[in-house]
Amino acid sequence: MTPFIKKKEIKKNWYLINAENAVVGRLAAFISKVLRGKNKSTFNPHMDNGDFVVVTNIDKIKFTGKKFKEKKYYRHTGHPGGIKISTPESFQEKNKISEILKLAVKRMLPGGPLAKKQLTKLKIYIGEKHPHEIQNPKIIDFENINKRNIIK
Repeated sequence: MTPFIKKKEIKKNWYLINAENAVVGRLAAFISKVLRGKNKSTFNPHMDNGDFVVVTNIDKIKFTGKKFKEKKYYRHTGHPGGIKISTPESFQEKNKISEILKLAVKRMLPGGPLAKKQLTKLKIYIGEKHPHEIQNPKIIDFENINKRNIIK
């Protein structure tokens, strides 16, 4: 019989990731796994079992290849001919560099109300400072997980 964890038994941890020179897609895949709770043995797809993730130095995140200029994000306004296209370069010009990672993580989570709740546990900051020192987050050395996670 599969053991199910109860809501009051869920323990939320806090993790800190330094995104300096990190590859966007690899970082987003790792973060989405932690937000869903797939890194725990008590994972259930219908429960919010994930942890909080604090990402710093988001302004120094990297893309592989020509993706920074050529990757396109599509969205539709709902009106005829209302497709809008943006690139990571345009996000950086508008000082919305944190939206790149948030959008990548959001699209790696399953759709629905549970995913929206899980996405609120992602905290993204430009620079080293963040207001979550009180939670005492565990530092994840993203660079040493896999040598391809970082572009030097």
